[in-house]
Amino acid sequence: MSTLHSWNRLPKITPDSIRVLAEPELPATDETPGPLCIYGNGRSYGDVCLSDQGTLLHTRQLDRFLNFDRRNGILRCQSGVTLEEILQLIVPHGWFLPSTPGTRYVTAGGALANDVHGKNHHESGTFAHHVTAFELVRSNGERLLCTPEQNSNWFRATIGGLGLTGLISWVEIQLMPVQNPWVWVESQRFANLDEFWLLNAAAEKQWPYTVAWIDCLARNKSRGRGILLAGRHAASQTSLPSYRETPLSVPLTPPISLVNGLSLRSFNALYYRQPVKPQGGLCHYSPYFYPLDAIKNWNRIYGHKGFYQYQCVLPPENAKEATSELLKAIAESGQGSFLAVLKTFGHKESLGMLSFARPGTTLALDFPNRDQKTLKLFERLDAIVSAAGGALYPAKDARMPATLFKSGFPEWEQFSSFIDPAFSSHFWRRISA
Repeated sequence: MSTLHSWNRLPKITPDSIRVLAEPELPATDETPGPLCIYGNGRSYGDVCLSDQGTLLHTRQLDRFLNFDRRNGILRCQSGVTLEEILQLIVPHGWFLPSTPGTRYVTAGGALANDVHGKNHHESGTFAHHVTAFELVRSNGERLLCTPEQNSNWFRATIGGLGLTGLISWVEIQLMPVQNPWVWVESQRFANLDEFWLLNAAAEKQWPYTVAWIDCLARNKSRGRGILLAGRHAASQTSLPSYRETPLSVPLTPPISLVNGLSLRSFNALYYRQPVKPQGGLCHYSPYFYPLDAIKNWNRIYGHKGFYQYQCVLPPENAKEATSELLKAIAESGQGSFLAVLKTFGHKESLGMLSFARPGTTLALDFPNRDQKTLKLFERLDAIVSAAGGALYPAKDARMPATLFKSGFPEWEQFSSFIDPAFSSHFWRRISA
């Protein structure tokens, strides 16, 4: 049997059985070892889509478009369709995804099940805010049409529900209109966290998309220095630049991680000093929204041991102090990330019982897997997040303690009653034990 992993290459798990779904039907329970676990395109970080027990249901072949209303921008597709495939269809017709994560290689079902968010949360909320309907297939044979009004409890449970409420067979999305595939982007350098808070607050009043890269190893007066990127979809223009994507590739997995103290400090110093464009300029949507998608198999640079992603959200009243404490702890550890991302969420309430996005600040970093050294750092970071009243992102987790999950997602017990009895996952067994 094949050993599977998510994008961060850990944990590596061997399921009892793998079954590819070519049709949106659940296999008979007497023919398939249980429990069942949904696996889409494997782009989450951790074990929400993995199970070492029962049958992994691979949904990537549920890849059909069911309807596209080009006039009103309403798209219905099966759950295994990727965001990349959606964009290839809709952008030439003047439409775009109203909320999109940092990779276009996630499936529509995965985007819903993890209620992903993007750079425009302060204006547009999460992916689920733009889902008008979906169908949920239960192991008892029920097929539930879920909308904000119909089967609304199942709607709330399945959004951010980590694939545990059943099989999402199709998703219907309200798209947003755009004039062309380009984005107008301004970039500004900031010297520390104090400057970030001021720049970001001003940018969010004017720009639909805001996100910052930060140097997670900078210390003292430079702690939190970085570059703020603000963007909006470009207006209609008579002449636009040409764009051709030329993806790179990491062909092999090195025996050890290429991300280490020396490479991190060198990269971060160079990245911070890159030319910025405070006056703005045009950028094709691909490198703006999906910069790492241009490097095929970039996860290999972390070596055979893989990497962890640590993404937290901190409530507004504690965000400034806790963010500074987190960055101080990371810098002192000498561990860190090429791409440390800092963003503030807006006040739009998420729709799912287990949705991650909420008012506050989110910080996301990748850490090479250095075994106990990394896990010891995470214990320190967990304490800061917990004391601040924050939460970790299940879609990007491979080791969060059960206590932190339960404090960060107070509706978890209510959600538990909606779990399909035939479904489970490595993640759920780990945090509910």
